[in-house]
Amino acid sequence: MGVSEVAVAGQIARDLVLELPELPPAGTAAAVRHRQETLGGKGANIAVSLAQLGASVSLIGVVGDDGVADSILDRARADGIDTTPVIHRPGVETGLIVELLTEGGRWRYLEHLPPQVLLTEADIAAAAPALTGASSVVLQLQQPIDAVLAAARTAKNAGARVVLDGTPADDPRGRELLPLADVLRLDQHEGELLTGYRLDSADAALRAGRELLRQGPSLVALAAGEDGNVFAWGDEHVVLPLTGGDPVDTTGGGDALVAALTFALTRGASPPRAAALAVAASGATVARAGGRPDLAAGALAPHLAELNTRG
Repeated sequence: MGVSEVAVAGQIARDLVLELPELPPAGTAAAVRHRQETLGGKGANIAVSLAQLGASVSLIGVVGDDGVADSILDRARADGIDTTPVIHRPGVETGLIVELLTEGGRWRYLEHLPPQVLLTEADIAAAAPALTGASSVVLQLQQPIDAVLAAARTAKNAGARVVLDGTPADDPRGRELLPLADVLRLDQHEGELLTGYRLDSADAALRAGRELLRQGPSLVALAAGEDGNVFAWGDEHVVLPLTGGDPVDTTGGGDALVAALTFALTRGASPPRAAALAVAASGATVARAGGRPDLAAGALAPHLAELNTRG
């Protein structure tokens, strides 16, 4: 198992995106305008984003022992991702996420993600070399809390930067993660669940962010409704508006933000520069259908050049 700059632990799935004008009524059919089938899942999307930005990245997740697993892991390796830590679960079907995308960027997800394709503590123990060898570890929190806690403790004890993406749904032990985190990213819904604040403005997000900083993380990134995103650290903060105009599909925007923020911090960027790259990466991703990012686009070039020259 090789050592990568960043290790990502999270969901791996076959991603199927169907674009159509509108959903048909029951008992009728509709023509699909466009169809994408690729590597997906939040963990994989973050890993793809990191690889596109130029990081060496390992992916920790679970697939089945079917042909779908072979296909999507071939795609991951072609993307430059180390899939050595991926667990192949015997007798299990690889996860499937179907996105139905209709006019105006309205999406609906159909997910087949049975418990067998989620990470366990034993899986984390098997992937320990990837976690302890990385400079930064991203943990996608739509995974069982026992596995996430084990991964966070392993990474923290090894001196890695621990980046949490999200919050465990309805599990009070999620609070145990905060002292282990260096970076915490929450979308608006996750932030409201965890903090109890209505995060519909930058002021509200900043108040919530300050409280979260006192619980462990050194940098917090919170979505703040139409105001964009608030990044808070120490006694400082920045508020950055959303970029990219009206989104085509918000799927994957948060994944790209987490990946770019992690990449920049791992490369030694200051929080404001890391935040700027993160928001630009998110804007580039929501400008296209599906969750798969395309961060090699020229829109990020100025931010990457600034990062490389100034840190």
